[in-house]
Parts: sequence; structure tokens; C-alpha cells
Amino acid sequence: MSEADIRSERTRKLELLKEAGMEAYPAKSARDTSIADFLADFDAREKNGVEATIAGRIMARRGQGGIIFADIFDGTGRAQVVLQAESTANIELFDKAVDTGDFAEFTGLAFKTKRGEQSLKALSWSMLSKSLLPIPDEWFGLKDEEKKLRERDIDILLNPELRAMFVRRAKFWQAVRDFYLSRDFLEVETPALETMPGGADARPFVTHHNALDIDIYLRISCGELWQKRLLIAGFPKVFEIGRIFRNEGQSREHLQDYTQLESYEAYADRDSGMKFVKELYRHVAKAVYGKYTFEMGNHTVDFAEEWPVLDFNELIRNAFDIDPLTASEEDLMHAASKAGAGDVPNKERAADGLWKKIRKSIAGPAFLTGVPIYLSPLAKRSAQNSDTTLRIQIIMGGSEVGNGYSELNDPQEQRARFEEQQKLREQGDDEAQRLDTEYLRAMEYGMPPAFGFGVSERLFSFLENKPAHEAQLFPLLRPKT
Repeated sequence: MSEADIRSERTRKLELLKEAGMEAYPAKSARDTSIADFLADFDAREKNGVEATIAGRIMARRGQGGIIFADIFDGTGRAQVVLQAESTANIELFDKAVDTGDFAEFTGLAFKTKRGEQSLKALSWSMLSKSLLPIPDEWFGLKDEEKKLRERDIDILLNPELRAMFVRRAKFWQAVRDFYLSRDFLEVETPALETMPGGADARPFVTHHNALDIDIYLRISCGELWQKRLLIAGFPKVFEIGRIFRNEGQSREHLQDYTQLESYEAYADRDSGMKFVKELYRHVAKAVYGKYTFEMGNHTVDFAEEWPVLDFNELIRNAFDIDPLTASEEDLMHAASKAGAGDVPNKERAADGLWKKIRKSIAGPAFLTGVPIYLSPLAKRSAQNSDTTLRIQIIMGGSEVGNGYSELNDPQEQRARFEEQQKLREQGDDEAQRLDTEYLRAMEYGMPPAFGFGVSERLFSFLENKPAHEAQLFPLLRPKT
């Protein structure tokens, strides 16, 4: 049958329910226990003859006429319901009007079938929501990859492993939150709409604010500059878990709309931050997965191992025979082109492109250090090498999965860095940062030394060994034409 024929047939059954005086979409349910609790208390209910009312989606049905079996699922568990002509009211209507996919409730008694299966012997039933489209067969499910993403709700319904992944995703962010709260961080919410996007090298989404009649931006960081202003305000430890938006390309690792953690701790620095981050990642791995070793693409990553410290400039010198600290812009761009790093507009993108060629081979977990000043406009300068910053990137599975640094708190140097970034923007680099005068003014009141850190849901997708879009509940797709 075509989809149109199926909808027409189910609409006919909807009319049968109405003719029988049964609501097809009632507002209230009489359910008094979940399926999980019904099964947990099954023996006591069976012994004492206690009635129960359970409800859920009918996932399968068998038989007709005098005896019908229905498997129902309510999100907590799955149970078999048995309807019999001699004991179930309105069984004829059920037989004629009920399909798989419908939501229904059943009142009855706990009993075991001849095969010993724990079931509910239905005394009565009623419709909760009549479905007009069929759910795919559970055994075959959805096979088309695009259809799986477009009809994510149905794919989750039919795929217990996928459903379990999203339970883990919730536990992942809860484990992150628990880690920070247990260390006396204050959870905050900073603006998602900004007049000046900052805190990252990224291209923002632009929209118009009708009430103020100004163009504004969706944030590209999870409130980095706002959170540092909270340090200025006197809060010593803050963090935020929120949505950020970057108007950039899609890939296995990159999305435009995703969840990010950012945190800032006054009086901490990069070195103490490395210990902090290592403890965070190990805590999340153990709390969510009960293990420390993961497969990430072609790499095996063990969080329990010692995390080596790698030097950005040494790696590039060894791989490409060029020093990103002393080489001219022309030489760096030539080296990047020769290495197949793509069309790069300046030395900043050239050095970054060379590094990204190297990191693919690094399993990690490891800390990358020695990142040049020109790639880190918000990080404090290193006292050992003034051309580099006190920045770390967490490398695992051949990619960057976390970023932190000792925060630059010198307002005059920050202004100079912003001005350099502004020049790059004027030369056509639309990922360069903007000169944020309001943030600079706040810094001039005095900002304590601090360690800042950020990691996105990319970490979760790496722990799951899944492409980033597959680890999201409802990834953005181009509308069907």
C-alpha cells in the first residue's frame, strides 16, 4: 500500500473509534504505573491480584478475533498485553481499529502466559493517540541514512542503541556539570545574542534585531569575554554549558550549532589547568562509560596513561623544515600550499594548516603547547619564549578536543592584539577577532590572573566514535525539495 492509502485506511479506523464513542486523542490518561515499575512489582501484583493500568505505543500485535497479543513500549520498558474475548471489553473494536504505532492504555491483571512470559491480562483498553502513519518494521528499521536523520524520532524509537547513546549524552553533560559544581564553580548564563562576537576565531551568523533596529550576532563562544568580565566582577570560578553558533563548513568533526563548555578560574594558570583538565576528562570517561580506553577513528586513546606535552613549533619544524616563529608570511604560505593545506590568506592560517596536517597522526591524549602569539590573541604571553603563549590544546584521536590558556589580563597588550586581529579582518580574514572596546574597558578596571578552558560536544562524539552530526539529536539538514 502507498503512504496515501495507509493514511486513508487509518483515517477510516479513526472514524470507527468516533462512532463507538471512544476519544482518539484524549487529554488525560488513567495510567497509574510505568511498564518498568509494573514488571518490577510483577510477582506481588500477580499474587495479590492487584489491577494496573499501563500505557504506551503498540510496537507489535499478533492474533485476531478471540485472542490478541500486543507489545507496548512507554520509554521505561516493554510489556506484552493479552486481550481475550471472554475477559476484555471492546476487543472487537480493538481488532478493527487499532494498529501498530497507536498509543493505548490497558487496565488488567498481572499473569504469566503458558510460556512463562510476564504479561498484562487486559480487562479494558482505550485509545490515547491514533497514528495515521505506520512505524517501520522493528526488525528492519530505517535503512536509508538520510531518512534516519530526517526522521530521527522514528529511528530513535526503533534503535535501542541509538536511544542509549542519547541517554549517555545527557549523562556526559551532567558529569561535566557535577565535576565543576563539586569544585565550587558557579554556573552562569551569558548572552547568546551579541553586538560584538568574540572569544574565538570563527565566522558568526548575523541577524537583525527589530526592536533595536540593529544587526546582531549569534555568539561564537560560550561567553568567553562575558565570563572574564565576571572574574572582574568578583566571581572567582564560573562556567557555562550552552549553545554556540559558527557559520562555517560541515565535516565529520564540525557543526554550526552545538553545545560548548567554557570555564574560568581566577588565580589559576595553564600548569594547574593541565591537571584540572586531565581530572575532568577522566571523571567524565569513568562516570559515563566506566572505562578510560576508547577507539577514536584509527586511534586507540587511553585517558589513564600519562599525557605527554608536545611543542607546536618543534612539531612543525620537524615535519616541514620551517619555523613558524621566525619564517616570513610568504614562506609559511608556500609551505602550507606545498603540504596540501589549502588556500591560506595569511601566515596565521598557514601555520594552523600545517599543524592540522600533523595532528591527524597523534593518538593522544596529549597537551599541545608553544602556540605562537599570532594564533592566540586572548592568551597570556610565555615568560620563557615571548613569541609563544601559555596555551594548551588537548589532542586525541588526531584532532583538537579542548582548548585552554592562562588568560591575558593586560588591557594594553590585549588592545594591541585586537588591533592586529582587526588588520587581518580588513585584509579579508573573516575569522579574525574584532576589537571589543567594551571588554577592554572592563579589563582596565583590573582582571585577576586566570585559567580559561573550553571543550565542545566534539568530545562526546569522539568518545562515541561517531561523526559529530550523528551524535546530535536533531542535526541541521537542508529542507527536502
